[in-house]
Order: sequence, then C-alpha cells, then structure tokens
Amino acid sequence: MSATDATTAAWRERIAYQAGLLGGFSLLAAALLTLGHALTREPIAERRAEDLKASLSQVLPPAIHDNDLLAQPLTLARDEGEPLTVYRALEGLQVTGVAYRATGQGYAGPIELILGIDPEGRILGVRVLSHTETPGLGDKIELQRNDWILAFDGRALGDPPREGWAVAKDGGDFDQFTGATITPRAVVNAVKDSLEFFAAHRDTLTAAAVLTERAPHNNP
Repeated sequence: MSATDATTAAWRERIAYQAGLLGGFSLLAAALLTLGHALTREPIAERRAEDLKASLSQVLPPAIHDNDLLAQPLTLARDEGEPLTVYRALEGLQVTGVAYRATGQGYAGPIELILGIDPEGRILGVRVLSHTETPGLGDKIELQRNDWILAFDGRALGDPPREGWAVAKDGGDFDQFTGATITPRAVVNAVKDSLEFFAAHRDTLTAAAVLTERAPHNNP
C-alpha cells in the first residue's frame, strides 16, 4: 500500500470513527431525553392539575360543591375555535356553578382568564391565569396587584346593561388603569363574551350531571 493509500484509509477510519461517535452520543442524548420526559410527565401533569384546581377554587367556592372539580368536565363546541372545557361545581348531581377559560387580546398579547358562573348566570369570580402585559400598568388585572378584577363578582348580562359592559373611557361601568386602557378593555370584553356563551348554552351547562366511574381528570 502506498503512502497515499495509507493516508486515505486512515482518514476514512477517522471519519467513520467520528461519525460513529457522534451517532452514539446522539442516540444516548435521545434516550436520556425520552427517559427524562417519561419520568417527569406525570409530576408535571399533577402540578398543572393542582394549579388549575387552585384557580378553580377561587371562582367556584368550595362551599357550593362536594365534587372534584377536575373530574368529568364537559366539552362544548364553539363556532369560532377549539372545543371549550367546562368544569362543574356539583352538590350531588345538581350543578351549582360552572367555570371555563376565556381569552382576551391585551396590549402585549393574549390574556388568559378563568371565570365561574352560577346557574342564574351571575359571576362567582374571575381570575387571570396568564398574561404578558406591562408590569406596573397592565398587570393590575392580577388580584395580587390590585382588586380591580373583583368588580366582576355578582355581575351578569343585564347587570350592568349591555352598554355598561365596557371601560369608563368607552362609556361603560368598569374602571380602566391610568396609562393602560387596552388591558382592562380586553378583560371586560372577554368576560362579557363568556357570559353570552353561558346564556346561549345555559340548558346544557346547568343540566343535572350524569356521572360515570372513571379516574379524575389530571390533564387539564
């Protein structure tokens, strides 16, 4: 074998070795990622369920139900998008309240809410799940920052009248924040839309529950 052939063979061996080594590391990394996902999937799901249950307890008070709020939710179709998951507060089989998510388009992005409504269509509570609004301005929609969100408690369609479902700057009944009108406007509109959804589906939402034996809902 000539010196050139020997050099070429050695080069090919180095390339093959490096490729094999890289492939081995890639397989090992993939295996570790798969294992990590498998090990953390259940704890993550449990944590999400705990967080959701904590939020639900603020809009569906424990005093009005005797069931697990995450067990056997309803799924309702919406004309404009994905199906809506509805969590029911029950006393026996009677619905004492329902809760579901709502989304408003804020100044910096979507504002995710959850609200509870009693069978008569009155709001039991509204809370913010997530947002990206400006700190010190738009974040006043959080209960931890300001009690503004409590102004929805006890309200319903017609209370205030339809024109009152707006911020004061737009002639409505709800305050806006100094330097931040878009954020509260988005929340007011999202809450009003959610009440209108309840009114349109009230019979389905408040019908006596039919329960089956199955594991609690742990993947909200």
